Amino acid sequence: MAGTGGGPEGGAMRAGAAVVDAPSAVEFMREALIRIDEGEIGAVAGLLEGKRAILAPFLTETALRRGNAEAVRPILDRCFATRRRADAILVRAGAPALAAAIGELLHGEGPVEARFGAFDERFAALEAPLRREFAGECLHFSDPERHWLWARWMWDPETRTGALPLVLVDSVALEGPGAGAIYGRIGVATRAVMATADELGFTRMRSSPFAVDVYLAAIYGVYLYTVTRLRMTQEFTRVIPRLPDLVRRLLGVYRLEGVAA
Repeated sequence: MAGTGGGPEGGAMRAGAAVVDAPSAVEFMREALIRIDEGEIGAVAGLLEGKRAILAPFLTETALRRGNAEAVRPILDRCFATRRRADAILVRAGAPALAAAIGELLHGEGPVEARFGAFDERFAALEAPLRREFAGECLHFSDPERHWLWARWMWDPETRTGALPLVLVDSVALEGPGAGAIYGRIGVATRAVMATADELGFTRMRSSPFAVDVYLAAIYGVYLYTVTRLRMTQEFTRVIPRLPDLVRRLLGVYRLEGVAA
């Protein structure tokens, strides 16, 4: 992943040991591996690789320059955050404006945090979680080695919950003055999780740029199981999908066109 801004918080977060609560991370990862084995983790990472291959032709500068509904509709249809609301988003945002904004987000000049913030401000009329998750998906699936996801199950600034705070030390702040700054902090935290997991022997973390997504989704799934078990009856907990299926749902690849789930 690419480095993020050079502020004091960013510098402090670059040391994985100073960011990740290693005992909590180990506990969550071991609990996750009881419910989802290494083979399943690889399988879900493979589905995400497949999603990248599906999206790639539509995220190029050439494709986005067309600036019409045919250019952006395939992206909206394939991104988890937007696929059920593609028509409404096209009406509210407009295909030319959306195509231009995606092109600037992915291929523009300047730090990714600034580009993310500009995209977020440009489409302020759309719900904040939707526009931010969509921007994160476009960036991550365009270049997963340099960019990362931002999903509510990773970090929700409204509820202050998600997979990341479960494995970070209390002193680490994911808040920021704007969406771009928060996206940068999520990226540094995600990279720190990768580094710490690698040091702790979770070797698959480096096998795919999407493996960290699967691990974080599994950690959040374990958290959900724990909370649900405490608050609900056994009959209700049986309704929750098994962890491999829950991870697929969180990552939007449970039923992915063109990729066998």
